[in-house]
Amino acid sequence: MKQIEQTLLEQMRITDFEVDHRKTLFSFSNTDAEFLLSYKPIIEKHIDSIVAEFYRIQTSIPEIALLIGDADTLARLRTAQRRYILDLFSGLYDLEYVNNRLRIGLVHKRIGVEPKLYLSAIYTLKELLHQTIVNEALTDINREEITKALDKLLLFDITLVFETYIRTLISEIETAKNKSEQYARRMEEKVKERTQQLEEMSRTDALTGLLNVRHLNEIFTTALRGAQRRFEPISVIYIDVDDFKQINDTQGHLRGDEILRTVGKAIKDTARAEDSCIRCGGDEFCILLTNCREDQAKDHFVGRLTQRIKEELDNVTISIGVAQTGPNEYVDTSTLVQMADEKMYAAKQANKNASQMSSA
Repeated sequence: MKQIEQTLLEQMRITDFEVDHRKTLFSFSNTDAEFLLSYKPIIEKHIDSIVAEFYRIQTSIPEIALLIGDADTLARLRTAQRRYILDLFSGLYDLEYVNNRLRIGLVHKRIGVEPKLYLSAIYTLKELLHQTIVNEALTDINREEITKALDKLLLFDITLVFETYIRTLISEIETAKNKSEQYARRMEEKVKERTQQLEEMSRTDALTGLLNVRHLNEIFTTALRGAQRRFEPISVIYIDVDDFKQINDTQGHLRGDEILRTVGKAIKDTARAEDSCIRCGGDEFCILLTNCREDQAKDHFVGRLTQRIKEELDNVTISIGVAQTGPNEYVDTSTLVQMADEKMYAAKQANKNASQMSSA
């Protein structure tokens, strides 16, 4: 059963047995109940004057007057207090009586009555009732027995009210704790997400969306170690946009950026998911193809990439160099990149020579 569907008695696990046990703790006996019941007619006779004097004293305290607020609220409080005083002398202190005390504690907490104000009010009420008992008791014995019984019952009531106070505070603390933990989890998730985004941004070239050159050595070294363990070949493709400086000078940097973005997208779309595509800076790109021979790289990657560049960029060509290492012998990262770069440069020179010869 949900907590909201339980009574206060159920939530606080108070049963008839618990009520009897609490009475025993305060030595409140059936005889005490009979003493209080015997005095009820006298209390009924003076109830209006007791309530009136009680609220005269209470409303003279600024903090309490501020909480009461208006005449309608004061009238309701007078009625409730009248009922409570009569309950004190009812002689019946069962689960219903206890539940009413718990509700008083809950209401006091909700409207902001501090414990010191509640205790002050109980003290005032006790003094007024004691005075009435002193004035009206027939004998000194009756006066003493009724006063003792009343004091025991008021302590019994105070514990119930304060347990409700404490339970409500604990509930508020638990709620605040849960909210704090939820907020902390959300913040951790946001920080994690933001960290991932920052890491991704630090690894990614802003213009082309490819990996940036800062991580080239780490990526290539890791791939080479894996290839050596598996005895697999690795190929590297080095790409340079032909006459890129001239394009920037004659057509402007916006056109140059557009070309780099197009080339970067073409590289990414042509590569496999397991390949690493890196912009090395300026108009140079490097692609690492795992478990791929040089001839496979030329047949399956270079041809398709060259065709796509030709289709998407008029009068723009690229020079490409391909180098392989493994599976028998392996070079290090810088050597492998240098091999591919040299082949790219040789291809660029060959393209220039061919262009000069055709124009001659």
